[in-house]
Amino acid sequence: MSTTNGEDVRGHRADPPARKSMSHVIEPDSTQQARELLGATGTPVLVDFAATWCGPCQAFAPVLEGFAAERAANLKVLKIDVGHFAELAREVGIRSVPTLMVIRDGEVLAAKAGALPRQALAAFVDGALR
Repeated sequence: MSTTNGEDVRGHRADPPARKSMSHVIEPDSTQQARELLGATGTPVLVDFAATWCGPCQAFAPVLEGFAAERAANLKVLKIDVGHFAELAREVGIRSVPTLMVIRDGEVLAAKAGALPRQALAAFVDGALR
């Protein structure tokens, strides 16, 4: 039991509650994992190549998260930090961030540089998957 000041009844500081990530955006932990996700068969993948220092990337993050939540049943959404995965970004031809790619069965169906508003993102993905 804790008191209103965050201490338990013995006067010890209570641990904060554990935070559970509710994100629907997958952020690979390794180059191998990123390659596996990019080359996976079945469910199409939307990839956001981004960077922590990129203002437009940070502004786009909530749009991407909302879109990922809406499409979770039939689309995987990845966010790949080009700072951590520079070699992979070079291999797939990333020249600016953010860059979005739609991939199915390891094949790039569409790519677009720049952050998009929600409706334009949906049109981009839907158009690529037709």
